[in-house]
Amino acid sequence: MNRYKAVFLDRDGVINHVVFHKEVNKPSSPWNIEEFKLIKGIYKPLMKLKKMGFLLFIISNQPDINRGRIKNGTTEKINKIIYEKFPIEDIMICPHDDKDNCVCRKPKPGMIEIIAKKYNINIKESFLIGDGWKDIEAGKKAGLTTILIDKDYNRDAKADYRVKNLEKSFEIIKNIDSK
Repeated sequence: MNRYKAVFLDRDGVINHVVFHKEVNKPSSPWNIEEFKLIKGIYKPLMKLKKMGFLLFIISNQPDINRGRIKNGTTEKINKIIYEKFPIEDIMICPHDDKDNCVCRKPKPGMIEIIAKKYNINIKESFLIGDGWKDIEAGKKAGLTTILIDKDYNRDAKADYRVKNLEKSFEIIKNIDSK
């Protein structure tokens, strides 16, 4: 059976802008649909990756669901928008908080492992693109090549590659994939 290559993408900070809520004093997810703003320029690199034969997946920690900060139906509405606009195979959300100690919450590689098994993914030919240390750590633990989108809030994160945006991520993947 053929094994597929994939790109695992974090959602907040890669697909859409993070939101800075006063209550949490750090980058967070949109808590309602009005706060959900797509990052400009992401459609083309996602389409280019798809044309190169990559399956695209979103894996996202969303602890504000369990914390009661995300309004009912918001996550489903956001997922629907993403599925309608982009060539995404599947979206996996971890609604758990750190204290839940689940296997899916990044920096654990559980979401990657579940998707890799379900879709027969070749990890050695696959990538993770994220904007935080938890994304990168999950990717490393799973055996993926990691790419960090450079942000003011992630200066300490260490990935295989650090880039300005998703278009630059595509360039890295294209260069590695062509070898």
